[in-house]
Amino acid sequence: MTLQYLLFDPSDDGEGTGTWDAMASVRAAQLPEVMREVQAVLAWAERHSPGPRGPLDDGGAWDADHLVQTEGDWTTVTLTITGPWAWGEGLAAHFAE
Repeated sequence: MTLQYLLFDPSDDGEGTGTWDAMASVRAAQLPEVMREVQAVLAWAERHSPGPRGPLDDGGAWDADHLVQTEGDWTTVTLTITGPWAWGEGLAAHFAE
């Protein structure tokens, strides 16, 4: 699956951990498609998990958070994934194909 709405912006902490932020702002009609993309990314992350999911400070290997906010006719969906750099780059590459 190639992502049509979510675009990842990676950042590296310089110690082997990365954060991939994605955001999409859509009208109500496109929201189900965006949420399918969010679920597909999270499903891939779970299937290819580098270890337990949870806050890295609490011993998790990776974590994810998503937020949905509606303002007027627009809904903004944000998805943030944190984990080992190579794993996250694999995730981003998988969905960019």
